[in-house]
Amino acid sequence: MSKVLDQKDCSIIEILDSDGRASLSEIGKEVGLTGPAVGERLRRLREIDCIDGFGVRLDLQALGYTIFALVRIKPRSGQLRAVEQMIQDQPRFMSCDRVTGEDCYVARLALVTIAELDDILRPFHDRAETHTSIVKSSIFTPRLPPLVPRD
Repeated sequence: MSKVLDQKDCSIIEILDSDGRASLSEIGKEVGLTGPAVGERLRRLREIDCIDGFGVRLDLQALGYTIFALVRIKPRSGQLRAVEQMIQDQPRFMSCDRVTGEDCYVARLALVTIAELDDILRPFHDRAETHTSIVKSSIFTPRLPPLVPRD
């Protein structure tokens, strides 16, 4: 990691990861700093691109998305860029990674019904092979890897 963090930086990030609405003074109490000092550290962490934004965690099932699918996508010869654009343009893809191996992409879809799967993937079939797995359950949601402070 080229951007080094001290223990207080790591603690601030971990607190915000678990409660993105924690106030600067609440964070400060937990890490032994004043609210303004926490604000200054957050500003610095944004400046050095350790923090690139703040967001919200949604309960997608409460919003009607009850089915999730993992789709491996292997573009046909000469179709790599077109397929990548199609993935980016389809809003139901929640994430997509370019990977090594037989497939080029592994993407995650959110679905209201299983019937939507055909409608979403049909446009890809002229340009790519797709292999889909339905997610039965998730062991855990995305999480931070261990943060290692400099000493």
